[in-house]
Amino acid sequence: MSKPLSRPGVWARLTPTEREAFVNSLTQEERDAFMVDFRTYAHEGQLPSDTAWYIWLVMAGRGFGKTRAGAEWVRFTADNLPDARIALVAANLGEGRAVMVEGESGILACCPPEAAPDFEPSLRRLTWPNGAQATLYSAAEPESLRGPQHSHAWCDEIAKWPGSNERASRAWDNLMMGLRLGDDPRIMATTTPRAVALMRRLLDPARTQGLELTRGTTRDNAANLPEKFLGAMDAHYGDTALGRQELGGELLEDIEGALWTRSLIERCREPVAGDSFTRVVVGVDPPAGERGDECGIVVCGLGASGVAQVLADCSVAQASPERWARAVAVAASTWNADRVVAEANQGGAMVASVLRAAELSLPLKLVHASRGKAARAEPVAALYEAGRVRHAGMFAKLEDQMCGLMAGGGYEGPGRSPDRADALVWALSELMLARSRRPRVRRL
Repeated sequence: MSKPLSRPGVWARLTPTEREAFVNSLTQEERDAFMVDFRTYAHEGQLPSDTAWYIWLVMAGRGFGKTRAGAEWVRFTADNLPDARIALVAANLGEGRAVMVEGESGILACCPPEAAPDFEPSLRRLTWPNGAQATLYSAAEPESLRGPQHSHAWCDEIAKWPGSNERASRAWDNLMMGLRLGDDPRIMATTTPRAVALMRRLLDPARTQGLELTRGTTRDNAANLPEKFLGAMDAHYGDTALGRQELGGELLEDIEGALWTRSLIERCREPVAGDSFTRVVVGVDPPAGERGDECGIVVCGLGASGVAQVLADCSVAQASPERWARAVAVAASTWNADRVVAEANQGGAMVASVLRAAELSLPLKLVHASRGKAARAEPVAALYEAGRVRHAGMFAKLEDQMCGLMAGGGYEGPGRSPDRADALVWALSELMLARSRRPRVRRL
């Protein structure tokens, strides 16, 4: 068989008598070796096949155990090949050291003390007792991979390698051209899937030869993950496209003709809000009726640098007017918003009275939609293309709707209406596209 059955899988099939007989058959030395052998604990997706693959791509959800699989493969390679020269390539050197080398599932944590490599941070180099070596590289510096030769490579989170100026592809190309030591050079790549150029290239059979692809989900590693974590992930992301990607390990293709693509949103993402704000606006798309569609509530801030950030998605579903108005008031108070912008096409007076009943001092501006949702969204999407909007975190349901808005009109996303995306458009339009009223002299 090309894929070995994991030891946990074999162990689960044995009877108690067979397990006891196996343990009793081992010497103490064999028992000690058994306990530090990764194959004792690994699930099938973490083990390489015995085929003559050239590139082993592990494309799976978060928590699958990709980092541990990569670190253990490096450890196995170094232990068995004293002449191995291994490249460790991450999105940047900081992540490479923190995750691949020194992380909880990194190389140093995987190696038993007596066989652990010596790590020289200044040289970015690991050296094993038998002479095998591994060197850290940053995909953000493709030229650093031009020249060095290697026999093996582990590339981590390749879908998040920097894509500007084709740095991700250039780093991969330089690595491949230097993989010429030894008789059987190999690359292992681990990543959560994202529809970026390098991922599409690797998955194209016409452009990649000798590829062994392993797919997997977060649940595949459930035995090693807290049940609370799994429950929280299912609750927050289980019914979203982002959940299918980040947890289910699916490579989500963009809808042709959509105003936003997932790769565009990924380029505009940063982990936390990192700017001081000159203005904060809450955009609101009220539901047409009680217990109807969602009420879109999205908070955006304009930074001192002139770049806007999406700060929070506070939308509520199937809410009474009192409940969604209270959610708007809470969002405005939490983020110290200087304005709430609400669409008033569906009963402007009612929208205003409901919002002011929830909070009398709410700084409210009512707007009327004269164009369709997609037409209003087009100039906002252009702001993303220009790099003038950032997402301070992940907003799964909002981003699903954004990627369903079609250029020229139409909506092909989840739900009946892109209420969250419309609220985003109102907020960013107020911050970035509203005409400033400056005094001017007119010729009479």
